[in-house]
Order: sequence, then C-alpha cells, then structure tokens
Amino acid sequence: MVHDAHRHGVHDAHRHIGVLPAFPFYGGPPVNPDTTARATIGQLISDLDAEGTERALVIPNYGVPDPAVAFSFNELAVEAAQSDDRVRAGLWVSPRPEDEQRTLKALKLAGEPGVKALKLSFLLGGRPTDPACRPLLDRIFAEASRHGLVVHVHTSPGAASDIDEVGHLVDWYADRVALHLVHFGGGMSGHIKLAGSRFFDWITAGKRVYTDLSWAIGFLPYWLAQEIERRGIGHDRVLFASDQPWGDFTGEYARMTAATGGGELADLVFRGTFAALYD
Repeated sequence: MVHDAHRHGVHDAHRHIGVLPAFPFYGGPPVNPDTTARATIGQLISDLDAEGTERALVIPNYGVPDPAVAFSFNELAVEAAQSDDRVRAGLWVSPRPEDEQRTLKALKLAGEPGVKALKLSFLLGGRPTDPACRPLLDRIFAEASRHGLVVHVHTSPGAASDIDEVGHLVDWYADRVALHLVHFGGGMSGHIKLAGSRFFDWITAGKRVYTDLSWAIGFLPYWLAQEIERRGIGHDRVLFASDQPWGDFTGEYARMTAATGGGELADLVFRGTFAALYD
C-alpha cells in the first residue's frame, strides 16, 4: 500500500508535528496515546519519505488541555515548511480571550514563507457562538483573508465542535476565506447533517468550504463520493488527510482509495485540490 502511495504522489492536507507531554486523560494515569507523534523535522521528513507523501500541510500537535503546548509548536511547523518544499505550515490560533496574546503572536507569523493555514479547535475551550470569542474570530479570519490562508476548524459531534456550532463560522466567514471542516463532522450526526444536505447547500451558496474524511465512520467516504457524483458538485472540496499521529496514514489512504475509485475524484482528493489551495 505504501508503495502504491509513493507511485501516485499523495498530498496530505492535515497532519501534526510536536510531541505532547503525558496527561492523565479521563481520570486515568498519565499516558501518551499519540504514539507516532514526531518531535523533529527530520523525523517528519522520514515519515513523508516512507509513505511517499509528496506534499503535506503540517499543523502543531494538540490534545492535552493546555493551549500553551500547541502554541509552542508553531515555530517548529514554520521551520519545517521553510526547510523542505514538500511541507506547508499551519499555525495554531485560538479565539479564547485567555489566549489573545499567544494568538496575536502566532498571527505575526502568518506572512512567513510556507505558512498556508491557520488551525483552531474548540476542544480546548471556547465556542463559536460565545460573544467573548467573536473579536478574536474576526481577527483570525481577517488575517486569513489578508494572507490568503485556509482556516482549519476541528469538527466532532456535540458541544462546541458540533457542526451546528461550527457551521456559524461558514455563515460568517466562508464567503471570503477558505474554511476546512476537519473530519467532516467527526461522527454519525455530523456526517448525516453534512452529506445529507448542508455541505452541498454551502457549496451551492458560494461558500468556500472544504473538508477531509479522517476519523470518518466507515460508511461515509462511500456515501459522500456517491453524493458528489449524483449532485455534480463537491469534487474539488474534499482532501486526503492522514491526521498523523491521531490518524493512520495507511488506513486512511486505503479507504479513500477504495471510496474514490481511482478516477477524476481520486486525483482531486489525493493531489489536485491540495495543489489548488496550497501550491
């Protein structure tokens, strides 16, 4: 499978760099579940070589409930992009008022060579509809518009990451900024809301909305591919993403290859749409 990926030159639109500290998740002992996390640029490049990944968007790793850890990897992501032309960098930002100074510092890197995206997640706090978050959301998307960057937003069912919440960002900002809905809703309810209508309604309305299917439930890649074919839109809005180290390159590659069938849609998912956004 890896040899096949190498032959076709996969473009990975969402993976991480940086090793997180052990943390006692859910009341258990301190653990490091992200076993394939990479601390150095050299390790990252070795992974790309082994996979045959031709291009990659690399974003700071996050997951422990301390935003300072994710922010601390921004310079590493930029350095990776500036040291190897295969790599593009995404910067960690946050709309939480408590993170304002760190976010403003991150946004100063937005014009650096190789920076192509901003990443925010409500897993570490905040909410799209919280009025306290709106000023920094406006600032983040204004900077993305000014520099031509894509904004990546984590989606998963329920709470602040639910597509019902994150969808407000599409309504407010996606007319002028490309917005990447990471994980396509991240679970059953998000998948059905998006593939059933909402994703295509946004495209029809002129919203610059994109997605990847990492973490998606097994049925979704096949259904979404069928809906794209049936509706005749959305071919150029889905990107391959491994989400390493939280995802699995080999598994994600195999199921996206199967779902897209190796034709025009596959070429866009694995290469063309990434090139249009990031090259």
